[in-house]
Amino acid sequence: MTTIEQLEGSAWPDPGPDATSLVRRCTELRRKPLAEFTVEDLRIMLGQEIGVPALLPLAAKALLRNPMSEGDYYPGDLLATVLRLPDTAWRNLRAERKRLASVLGELVAGPPFNDPDLQLRDPDWLLRDAIVRFLGR
Repeated sequence: MTTIEQLEGSAWPDPGPDATSLVRRCTELRRKPLAEFTVEDLRIMLGQEIGVPALLPLAAKALLRNPMSEGDYYPGDLLATVLRLPDTAWRNLRAERKRLASVLGELVAGPPFNDPDLQLRDPDWLLRDAIVRFLGR
């Protein structure tokens, strides 16, 4: 089973005793088989911009199935992380980006994004501006 360390051809040393929990987790995830990654694993690593070429296609697949895929924080937390990645992350994933843009275009056209009353009660609307920026790029 392929890992980020294998794909990148470099292994990180084991974290020292003073390492943060995030450093420990990212080191573990670099050694985890990609086929076993969860939405939360993707959110963590992409949020740190680690292994993006290997992980963004997996995140795109998850988001195409469910744009509001949820890690440990809130519905849409993976999407929020992916939308923060630089445009260069999509350089070799133009087809996936186009499919995701299509899904997100439909998402912002429906409730709660187009209903001001629902926006006040639904946290999903907070993603709207990031989605609109993504669609405009």
